[in-house]
Amino acid sequence: MQRRHFLATAAASAAMSVLSSGCDRAPRTLEGGFTGIDMARGHALRDLLATGTLPAPAVVRRAQVVIAGGGVAGLAAARSLRLAGVDDFALLELEDTPGGNSRGGQVNGIACPLGAHYLPVPGDDAREVQDLLEELGLRQRVAGRWQYDERHLAHSPQERLFFEGEWQEGLLPVQGVGEATLAQYRRFAERVQALGKAARFTMPMLKSFDAKQPLAPTHQALDAVTFAAWLDQEGLDDPRLRWYLDYCCRDDYGAGTARVSAWAGIHYFASRHGFHAPGEAAAEDREGVLTWPEGNGWLTQRLAAPLHDGGQLRTGCSVLRITEGRRGVQVDAFNHATDSMERWQAQRCIVALPVFMAARVVQGPPAFLREAARRLSWAPWLVANIHIDAPLADRPGAAPAWDNVLYGDANPGGLGYVDAGHQRLDPRAVLAGPTVLSYYQALGDVPQGREQLATQPWTHWANATLAALSVPHPDLPRRAARVDITRYGHAMSIPTPGVLGFLSQIGLQPLPDKRKKLSNGERAAWLPTPTTARLAFAHSDWSGYSVFEEAFTRGHGAGLAVAR
Repeated sequence: MQRRHFLATAAASAAMSVLSSGCDRAPRTLEGGFTGIDMARGHALRDLLATGTLPAPAVVRRAQVVIAGGGVAGLAAARSLRLAGVDDFALLELEDTPGGNSRGGQVNGIACPLGAHYLPVPGDDAREVQDLLEELGLRQRVAGRWQYDERHLAHSPQERLFFEGEWQEGLLPVQGVGEATLAQYRRFAERVQALGKAARFTMPMLKSFDAKQPLAPTHQALDAVTFAAWLDQEGLDDPRLRWYLDYCCRDDYGAGTARVSAWAGIHYFASRHGFHAPGEAAAEDREGVLTWPEGNGWLTQRLAAPLHDGGQLRTGCSVLRITEGRRGVQVDAFNHATDSMERWQAQRCIVALPVFMAARVVQGPPAFLREAARRLSWAPWLVANIHIDAPLADRPGAAPAWDNVLYGDANPGGLGYVDAGHQRLDPRAVLAGPTVLSYYQALGDVPQGREQLATQPWTHWANATLAALSVPHPDLPRRAARVDITRYGHAMSIPTPGVLGFLSQIGLQPLPDKRKKLSNGERAAWLPTPTTARLAFAHSDWSGYSVFEEAFTRGHGAGLAVAR
């Protein structure tokens, strides 16, 4: 609370100082460009695959296991292999740095996220993630209770919403809303609670499955319709509630309520913190969120570190063909550093690639892979990292927060921004000197969003971002020194109606005797893992949407399956 009060007072003083000293400054010449993801490299490889003929390999290498893809799932699979005593493996990653949607970077020397920027404190269904956090020193048992290192939890104030011309605490619109709106908030909270009792909603979602009945009737009914249609059926039509639920879906799934299934919309709340109407006791308890200046890049950098040391990580290597034989697997990859093809021969391969890419490179793909590629769709995504040289002027209301969202953002799919400097331990430093604001835009509902990402110049996205954020921060164009744009053409799969029912049937294995006490490793070996004789598939796509817990658990399970 002291930090919150300090920030509120300091923010008002800083804003007055900025407005009085800098209001006449003209916008500066903006520096920046595209960073993080090399879209041209990916498109060149797509075109090469389309020819049907690949160059002959210049060198042949061997390993016991090859991991194709260095996102969270690939990194988790590598860790799982190492824990099982398998060190003879190679991880091949297209980009120059691993991490997938959880990369971190820097702008003018300040660390910032290039993708996912937080990890909710995992519940007991995510024991694999809990073990990782314990390994990294973020979680430890004190006097019989698990505690998280508070330095890595999102500092207060955690989030705020720019609504009706001023900032309010929290992201659910409450300031000035009427009783009819509050009544719908309460009714939606009741429905989430009731559905959570009728069926299990877990994070990761694969822990909800049962070999005898993989999809509960409640899940089946919700998976059959869009979230928007379900809300209509329930008479939940308040525009403020609908805006908030649409924001939540775009935040986790890349598309809004008109595209994602009702299962996905309910799962967002029921698998974690529920939904609590204003005034409820639980609404005052904020869910713990782990975050860092570089976002989840903090985690992926630590997952990748031992692979750098052991020489197993090969970046700048594009997997173009995976051929499964009776005696092994052959993986052909293009090495961008040497501008040549390499052939890897291995006993097993973990395919930690997005489903649409796996279906292209796996020769003679199994039926479940072909069908998954046909059914799934993917949302493009954009992250704009804005370096500002001084604190911004602020509108009235709540103090500057870590997560700052605009109601009615001018940019389609706009999700607001996080402040990379918010985690500084000295609250005075939060409002003194430069920082980086990371603005997110989900383009899953934007017509030709992927084509726009590929063709529009970086200045198009930078100017649109600055214009949107200038509504709450009118001095932003004068403070912005540089804007770096990170583009994800296929950032995440969208859980549309029917996807859950299809994916729940893939890779199911008989459950072990529940009376037998299993170790964590043995328990994870029974996770649903799509496999063939020599291939194990690991990617968040197999859960139908992209969050850290899903990707990590999928990768961990695939690593154990291969090691066994």
